[in-house]
Amino acid sequence: MPAMLAREEYIEQAYFFRTFRERLKEDLPTQEILQALQDELLASTRLPMAVNHLRTELLHSGVIFTGMRQLGHYFTSFQAFVMEQAEQEGSRFDHWLALEILEREADYKSKESLASGLFVFQFESLARNRLGYDRGLDAIAGDPIYNEAWKIWIKRLRALLGTVDFADLLYHRSELAAKNREKQAAQKASIQQLSQPEESGTEAADVNSKSSRAPQGEEILFSEAAGRIAKANHGKDPLYLFAALQRQLGYPAVPKPQRALKLAQTHPELEMRLSRLEQRLQLMEAEQSGKLDLKEFLMKPPSFGDDLA
Repeated sequence: MPAMLAREEYIEQAYFFRTFRERLKEDLPTQEILQALQDELLASTRLPMAVNHLRTELLHSGVIFTGMRQLGHYFTSFQAFVMEQAEQEGSRFDHWLALEILEREADYKSKESLASGLFVFQFESLARNRLGYDRGLDAIAGDPIYNEAWKIWIKRLRALLGTVDFADLLYHRSELAAKNREKQAAQKASIQQLSQPEESGTEAADVNSKSSRAPQGEEILFSEAAGRIAKANHGKDPLYLFAALQRQLGYPAVPKPQRALKLAQTHPELEMRLSRLEQRLQLMEAEQSGKLDLKEFLMKPPSFGDDLA
C-alpha cells in the first residue's frame, strides 16, 4: 500500500505540473519538456527518476498515465486517473486543466493538509469536469491520506449519490452531527430516568453512553465547522457548498474550465479598410491574369450644351 510522501516531494510535484502546463501552452514538444524538467527538478527527491520513467513510457505508448499507474508507490491512483481522462481520444477534458488540478492537489499536500479538504477538492474535480463517479471514487479511495474509515465511506458514496443530498452526507459524518446525537441521547436518557425513578444512576449512565456512542462504521470525518456549513447548504447546489468550504475553511479551489473568448464586433473603420484591401487584392489578381479592364474606371467627360458638333 502506498504511503504519504515527504513534503519536498509534493513541492517538486507542484512545480513539475505547473511548469509542464505552462510549457505545453507554448507549444513545446512533450518529450523535450520532460527532458528539461528532469534536469531542473531537485535531485534529492525521487521525482526526476519518475519523470524519466514517464518520458520512456511516452516514447513507447504515447501516453503518460500508464507510466503513472506503473509507479503506484509514488503517484496516486487519482493522479493517474485524472491524466487518463485528459489523454483519452476525443475527451473534452484537456491536459492544461488536468495538470492544473494535479498542481493544486500537490500544493495542498505540501502544506498541513486535511483529509476532509483533499476529499472535497477531489470530489469537486470529478463533479465539475464530469469525470465519472464510479471509477473516480475508487481512484480517490486509493490515496494514502485516507484511513480505513475514509475508504469505506468513499466507496459507499457511489450507492448514495443521487438519492441523498451531498450536504446531508457530509453533515452526517461531521463532529456537529455527533454532538447533536449525544444531546438527543442525553435528553432521551433523562426522560427515561424520570419515567423510571427506580432505575439506578449507574444503569442510566450506561444507557446514556451506549446510545450516544457513534455507530460502527460512522466515525467522525469532518469538523464541526464543516458540518455547520453543510447543514446551512441543505438542498442547495453542491457548488455553493464547495465555495463556502473554500472561503471559510481554506479548502483548495478547483480550477474551472476556461471558456472560449467571443470575438468583439469589428470596428466600422477597420471593416472599411478590410473592404478596400480586398478590392486591391482583386485588382492585382485580375492584372496578373490579364483580365483587368480599365474602362470601368474611366470617367466620361462632362457634356456642355454649347459644344459645337
